[in-house]
Amino acid sequence: MSDAAPGVSWDAIVVGAGPNGLAAAITLARAGRSVLVLEANQTVGGGSRSAALTLPGFVHDVCSAIHPLGRGSPVFAEWPLAEHGLEWIDPPVAIAHPLDDGSAAIVRRDLEATAAGFGEDADRYRALAGPVARDWGLIARSMLGPLNLVAPLRHPIALGRFGLNAIQPATWLARRFRTPQARALLAGIAAHSFLRLDQPITGAFVLAFLGSAHAVGWPIPRGGSQRIADALASYLRSLGGEIRTDERVTDLRALPRHRAVLLDLTPRQILAIAGDRFPGGYARQLRRYRYGPGVFKVDLALDEPVPWTNPALREAGTIHLGGTLEEIAAAERAVARGHHPARPFTLVAQPSVFDPSRAPAGKHTLWAYCHVPNGSREDMTERILDQIERFAPGTRRLIIGRSTMDTAAVEAYNANYVGGDINGGLQNVFQLWTRPAVRLDPYSTPDPGIFICSSSTPPGGGVHGLCGWHAARSALRGVLT
Repeated sequence: MSDAAPGVSWDAIVVGAGPNGLAAAITLARAGRSVLVLEANQTVGGGSRSAALTLPGFVHDVCSAIHPLGRGSPVFAEWPLAEHGLEWIDPPVAIAHPLDDGSAAIVRRDLEATAAGFGEDADRYRALAGPVARDWGLIARSMLGPLNLVAPLRHPIALGRFGLNAIQPATWLARRFRTPQARALLAGIAAHSFLRLDQPITGAFVLAFLGSAHAVGWPIPRGGSQRIADALASYLRSLGGEIRTDERVTDLRALPRHRAVLLDLTPRQILAIAGDRFPGGYARQLRRYRYGPGVFKVDLALDEPVPWTNPALREAGTIHLGGTLEEIAAAERAVARGHHPARPFTLVAQPSVFDPSRAPAGKHTLWAYCHVPNGSREDMTERILDQIERFAPGTRRLIIGRSTMDTAAVEAYNANYVGGDINGGLQNVFQLWTRPAVRLDPYSTPDPGIFICSSSTPPGGGVHGLCGWHAARSALRGVLT
């Protein structure tokens, strides 16, 4: 990568054009700062890209597919992304979780309709999900970021209630429920944490994802997840920001002149390009940073829609496959111990059912992944297909194209996904708010001109831009004042 022309300098350079890097750049540009974004790949997007992975005309989301935190992000909500091409589609059913007896937990945007579907657990469901849905705006602003000790004092009832439930293991929250459908639903949502379900803080994932399902829905972007990144990039350019792709940064000393650099990278990449800029104690924390389980992903091109046994699943954007709470807990426990479960918890999305632009007329796409140990090279294709066939017999005969990615391929697609970890690091109770190092401001570093804006900072993984927004605000309080 060559330096800029003589005399050209930037207030800030952002390395990495994922949603967080783009959000950081937009935040700085909106504050009147000059911004250059450098992206190693040919397209912007990071974890929000789409591509023809199987057959011509089939649009697959390479990583993220469903975006409750995208629409629920207080940052994205303030920006005119619709004017730059982003359109959300709401499946009638946000989340479905089938069981072997043909029943299913069904989560709709309507809280009352959802609660009624849980029979004797209806009141318990309202009591758990209702307050989070009602307070979603407050919770998203106060809790989806660095550890905030002041917000609970300002809003003690809402945030205190959220915190008391959030800190609990998901298995504790599930004890309140009697029906296998409600218990399985909580397990499937908690598994988004990539943690054992009996670990503290897994309750936070249950609350956040259930609350968002009722407050903002679990939508998909029309045309694919790439549209989120494209809208962010378009908005940034409208503010005067510049984006250069095919520009891989290997040493910060090669960057054009700048006042601040924001890194949409995980600790491993940061040490590689800037490790000599940090004192020993901070560098040691980055070296000790822990990455979580990885994913094995399967994308399918289908001749027809998936033939789900329970017809309600045909209205669902997201389907959690894994059976009962006990089965899912066992599968996630096996992954945490470095094993590959015979029946892995499998996340499925079927965007083409609601967005015909994703496939040729009458055809469909299916997106699925399961959790595996970090760095696994095990082929989980047949185990994922077995889980789909378990609840939709005959799916295999509909497959006309497929693409698979093990953890090595996932990391090759995005270097931030170390060992296949799509969250940028383990999100347990010790590392959720202290990522990537223990500092009052987790986005700053000991070098006053270097900031971190990736999902290795709070609030972690997801397409929400909040890591970038917080990092940019940190830079604006500091060297870019």
